[in-house]
Amino acid sequence: MSKPNADAVAGHLVAAGLALDSDPKRALEHAHAARGRAARVAAVREAVGVAAYHAEEWAEAITELRTARRISGDPRNLPLLADCERALGRPQQALRMLSDPGVGRLDPETRAELFIVVAGARRDLGQLDAALAVLARGGLDKDRPRPGALRLWYAYADALEAAGRTGEAAEWFAAAAGLDTDGDTDAVDRAAALL
Repeated sequence: MSKPNADAVAGHLVAAGLALDSDPKRALEHAHAARGRAARVAAVREAVGVAAYHAEEWAEAITELRTARRISGDPRNLPLLADCERALGRPQQALRMLSDPGVGRLDPETRAELFIVVAGARRDLGQLDAALAVLARGGLDKDRPRPGALRLWYAYADALEAAGRTGEAAEWFAAAAGLDTDGDTDAVDRAAALL
């Protein structure tokens, strides 16, 4: 890729990243422009997939994230792929992500996110006990929280509450609140409401 083309691609990727949270459709437009200049670059295809995910263009996100993985071999977007399948009403497809051979290569936080999404797919199917089991695989040791524990424990508490196990749910919301130093969740409020 020539330097001017590389600079243009980089500019579009930066613009896509900046617009991702505030204007996902605009972010997707920039990602498309980058793809038009560098369609064989895994990072560009991943950027299009992530922008499409944020813009709720689920089918496009799946196509682009799978293409990025074929190019790079990196499985880090398995949670996004699973979530797209759920959004398209295909929870069974989301469940398959947990048995992908790349799961073992995920960092702990990304693996926790995959457990959360797959547990959500189990809940979509009305399989609450199976959802709890999936979340338990993600790590429920309060003495040694793993990366991603805040979101995982919150999801576990939410599933416990849905199962009518309010005492346990309050306990896990409180545990999640203990990890939530930035106040990103309403775990404190959820715990208090159950006590």
